[in-house]
Formats: sequence, C-alpha cells, structure tokens
Amino acid sequence: MFGFWKTWKALEARGIMGINRRNADYVLKYNKRSLYPIVDDKIITKERAIAAGIHVPQMYGIISTEKEIDKLDEIIGGRSDFVIKPAQGAGGDGILVVADRFEGRYRTVSGKIISHEEIEHQISSILTGLYSLGGHRDRALIEYRVVPDQIFKSISYEGVPDIRIIVLMGYPVMAMLRLPTRQSGGKANLHQGAIGVGVDLATGLTLRGTWLNNIITKHPDTTNAVDGVQLPNWDGFMTLAASCYELCGLGYIGVDMVLDQEKGPLILELNARPGLNIQIANDCGLTLRTHAVEARLEELKAAGVTETPQERVKFVQEMFGHIPQVEG
Repeated sequence: MFGFWKTWKALEARGIMGINRRNADYVLKYNKRSLYPIVDDKIITKERAIAAGIHVPQMYGIISTEKEIDKLDEIIGGRSDFVIKPAQGAGGDGILVVADRFEGRYRTVSGKIISHEEIEHQISSILTGLYSLGGHRDRALIEYRVVPDQIFKSISYEGVPDIRIIVLMGYPVMAMLRLPTRQSGGKANLHQGAIGVGVDLATGLTLRGTWLNNIITKHPDTTNAVDGVQLPNWDGFMTLAASCYELCGLGYIGVDMVLDQEKGPLILELNARPGLNIQIANDCGLTLRTHAVEARLEELKAAGVTETPQERVKFVQEMFGHIPQVEG
C-alpha cells in the first residue's frame, strides 16, 4: 500500500491527471450538460461549424428513418468514395469508408468488396442505435472521404490519421497525432490499437509515441520513425482548435482534426470527455498545464481582458512548447 501511495504522489508531482480529477475539476466544472448535444451529435457539430465558417468534411446527406434509406442513391450520386457514420457514435464504431466502386459494387478503404444492400443494412443498424451513445436511435451521416496528406504515408497504416488537441477555455494545452495500425483496422483509435504520438505545441514537431500503453519510436507496420515529423500548417490547427470554444461553449474538450491533401485542416468532431493517454504520448501531465491556463484566466479576469484565439495560441506556445520556434 505504501508503494502505491508513493507512486501516486510521484505522478501527482509530475502533474499527471487521473480520471477522477478530469471529471470533477474539468468536465463537470467547465462543461454544461445542456451543451453536450452539440458535441455528442456529429451532425449538430458539423452544422454549427459550417455556420461559423469553420472547415469540416462536406456533408452529402442525412438519413434519419428506414424509409429515407431509399434516398441513398440520390445522396451518393455519381461519387465513387464517401463515408457513412453514426451521428452519435463513439470510438469509431459503425463507420463505413468507401474508397471506390467496382463492377456495380463498392470497395472499402481496407479493400473489401460490398454490395449496395450491405450498405443499406449498415445504415439500418446505425438507425437502430447499435453504435450510438446509450443505444438510442440515431441518424446516419454521409460525408466527404478525407484523403490524408502525403506526409503521413510513411508513418501510418491505411485509414486516416487525426490530430487530437485538448482545449481548456479556448486554450490548447496538449496535442497528439493518432496513427492507424494494422491492429486498429485502419482506425485512429488508441483503444483499438492505434498509436498516439505527442506533438510540440510550439512547432508541430512530433515527439515520441505510445502504442498499447508502451513507449515506441517506430510505427509497428511501416517501421519508420514516428518522432521528428513536421506537421504542416500547425498554427492553423492550433487556431482551429482554440476557436472551437466559441463554437460549442464547452470549456474542456478534445478537438479531433484531420489534414486533407487538398482541403487542408478540417474539424472531424469534438469530445466532451477526452481521454488521458495523451499524457503518455507527451511524457507530460495535463494538470500543470491546466493550472497555468486557469491562473492566466484569473489574471485576465482581474484586468477585464479577454484574448482572441490567436492570442490564446501564442500564450500556450510560449508557455508549453518543448522546442523554441525557429525564426524564418
């Protein structure tokens, strides 16, 4: 028992945030329950982002009832690739990614050939709530298929890598790149076997990685190094994440973004209960950073000042950046 207590005190000294602290001090304190639907429903998130001028994958259509499944051909039109996902899904479950058409059928991103009827069956399963939070009836969203930037080709296996940034009251406090693996089935989900790679807030350079809760330096499928990769348009990602506070009103969120090879940074979804593995990937605790942001907020409140997303980004980059930015 003494050994456990000693270990826990050491973790606390490093600012490691546990799930109880996350829930009590941040999720419950900063996230109003009435605002949860904005982030728990991907369609609502997308509609609000579009209205705010924030870039998201284009929405082709929504199917809300079994009868509306007949509209699938009309929604897809002549497109050869698209994504179907549950509006209230979690963990990547229920998502179908179609990459091409083949002899009257469809080819998924993993190479599997499926029929139109199988797609309709998948949509029907989504509507019944099979993949939704709490098992409630859901809606199916059909949208643009993101094509990952070429920068990820050597350090990712199939699927779409994404970037998770945790944001407190509009201040990005920690970032992680999530890379699909063969084990994760091409999904950027850590619980299913994807890799989490820390990202320096100041520069967008990747740090070390965590895979199945182990520290790694190379991707298990490509064997290429995951650290030292420069993510393009990093300030754009940071500003996009900071702006999501105004978008949803929730004070403690995880912002998930992707880098499309043509459209650049896009918001994928928001999460009101972001996981804590990001601390392993960054070899750094969240609590020290969140306390620094809360102290900053107190100073600004006393001075009667608020900061823009760009000013908030500049503050955290100067405060939390591992590596000094290089002057151009």
